[in-house]
Amino acid sequence: MPLLPALQDPAGSPAAREAVRFGEQSLSYARLAAAADALATRIAEAGRVAVWATATPETVVAVVAALRAGVPAVPLNPKTGERELAHIVSDSAPSTVLAAAGDVLPPALAALARVDVDTTAAPRTRSTEFPEPSPESPALIVYTSGTTGPPKGAVLPRRAVAATLDALEDAWQWTGDDVLVHALPLFHVHGLILGILGPLRRGGSVRHLGRFSTEGVARELESGGTMLFGVPTMYHRIAEALAEPAASGVLAKALAGARLLVSGSAALPVHDHERIAAATGRRVIERYGMTETLMNTGVRADGEARPGTVGAPLRGVELRLVEEDGSALADPASIGEIQVRGPNLFTGYLNRPEATAAALTADGWFRTGDMATLDPDGYVRIVGRKATDLIKSGGYKIGAGEIENALLDHPGVREAAVTGEPDPDLGERIVAWVVPADPASPPPADELAAHVAAQLSPHKRPRTVRYLDELPRNDLGKIMKRSLHG
Repeated sequence: MPLLPALQDPAGSPAAREAVRFGEQSLSYARLAAAADALATRIAEAGRVAVWATATPETVVAVVAALRAGVPAVPLNPKTGERELAHIVSDSAPSTVLAAAGDVLPPALAALARVDVDTTAAPRTRSTEFPEPSPESPALIVYTSGTTGPPKGAVLPRRAVAATLDALEDAWQWTGDDVLVHALPLFHVHGLILGILGPLRRGGSVRHLGRFSTEGVARELESGGTMLFGVPTMYHRIAEALAEPAASGVLAKALAGARLLVSGSAALPVHDHERIAAATGRRVIERYGMTETLMNTGVRADGEARPGTVGAPLRGVELRLVEEDGSALADPASIGEIQVRGPNLFTGYLNRPEATAAALTADGWFRTGDMATLDPDGYVRIVGRKATDLIKSGGYKIGAGEIENALLDHPGVREAAVTGEPDPDLGERIVAWVVPADPASPPPADELAAHVAAQLSPHKRPRTVRYLDELPRNDLGKIMKRSLHG
């Protein structure tokens, strides 16, 4: 099966159907196929191409063209700093950069041949013939966030993209009749692979908001959208808007009418889950994935939307929890590191054989670095990253996530993050970083500690509380805990 079968024959049934829309700009399947094929012909010998991944139809055409031509694409975040961008370009060595005609590109891309993306090619009765590449051939090279050093390029084969999208089709009953709404960036897995290639593989439609707004979400869901993809920051803003009487009616009705509300890229606080469910009667479901693995788990459309969990392993994905030394958990109910194996995995880090070897076990399991527990029915509860969210205090292994959720249940807390810091007595002490609901009157530290102790247990209470105006976040809404220092 081709990676994007609906684009193989634009004269077929979905030809006139809208494929993508960005504001007032819309491309039907026929127009997208024509524009992508025209560009694919130009870049067929490029070797590897960079894509200046703005939230525009040009980015979609560029990525689809690269996939049609069998040329690996490297999506570039337009907000990346000069030093990091120079590293990515040097490491991935693209010959060409694809961009919209009006884009001003930074000096780091000056040495690359530039091809402006034209979205206006006339539809054809039949698409250009391009041989379907091998399933193991690279489709995309997506760079990690670089939290532990320079970003690494994860080589994602066509096999992994297809496996993930087909597993989500199964889990979410995703069809060509679905209309996806989102405002995610197009340089990463969530916004590009799930949010653009997902609908295109199904023969469905995607409406991109450009910039997230609750008004845009309500408008698009009210006018035919069936699914919403977002990150916790977006759903937090939705929960806040639902609390405002002037705006809550239209938004609540729009969300209630959607078939699926999906959150990913970071854990959605239980407090926001409950606020949205109370206002709309609909629960947000979560899934869990990584750049290197694409999607691993997900709550099914016909399953239980259980706050605090990311569902069970998707079709074709094996998942296990292990101790720090890689052995099986001594206590199946305790916290362990997630390892996964399956057709959704990357083939390795570009130019980094040692890093690839370190990430994989001898029998092909990927070491995610994420810590979790398993519910009896196989639902996964992620407690945080091994490097930043597993706190060893007083002989206990404690996950930051459950403490954050407990803090968010306190009425005086708007946002919260939890980290560990060295402690001569405990090994590590629990530190809470809190954005107060009322900056002029933050809740006292001892009150927050007692609140957590009452909800969880005394050894999980924060020993230190620090107050902030806002938490540092990246473009996907993830809290950058390495930026939190005492």
